Amino acid sequence: MEEAVVKTIMMGATVALGGIGPAIAIGALTGKALEAMGRNPEAAGEIRTSMILGVAFAEAIAIYSLVVALIIKFV
Repeated sequence: MEEAVVKTIMMGATVALGGIGPAIAIGALTGKALEAMGRNPEAAGEIRTSMILGVAFAEAIAIYSLVVALIIKFV
């Protein structure tokens, strides 16, 4: 195989595998936060703040995989 083909395949695999984990984590985090808000509506503001912070950290992992894919492409 040519080097360009291998790089393209590796870029796709990196982004795909790097996106699966955060997607699952964000779904689970949001589901549990909504469940907690349903059980304790008075704490909804604090739960929402923690949820948004957790989603941002999980999304950062997906962005790191995109950066690694770009490094694979250009190096």
